[in-house]
Amino acid sequence: MLKTILAISGKPGLYRLVSRGNKMLIVETIDEAKKRMPAHSADKVVSLADISIYTNDDKEVSLASVFESIREKYEGKAVDLSSKKASQEEIIEFFEAVLPNYDTDRVRVSDMRKVLAWYNLLIADGMTSFALTETEE
Repeated sequence: MLKTILAISGKPGLYRLVSRGNKMLIVETIDEAKKRMPAHSADKVVSLADISIYTNDDKEVSLASVFESIREKYEGKAVDLSSKKASQEEIIEFFEAVLPNYDTDRVRVSDMRKVLAWYNLLIADGMTSFALTETEE
């Protein structure tokens, strides 16, 4: 499921892959608007299934695992912490609760805010499970 959810550099929010065109992707916003638009080959497009978070033990944890940890901690509900209005200390405290061994040197607060915002977007869109299946891995 996370394979078809995309982040596009320079554009806010998340997008769902709808179709592949000639030298572009057709994507749809994950919000109430469901606006469709092209993502051209010049845009930096990344699937959420390909994103990992650095940890202190020289390994990387997949974003799906982090989302799953947040889902378990918050019982499948959206996090009531605002990714935009929360203080830096609140964001760090939240992230330490869901991924205690993250690399404090390489994971920035802006990355943590993005993870929180993306999680809340996916929950609002109705996604209930973030575990990668064998075919996605």
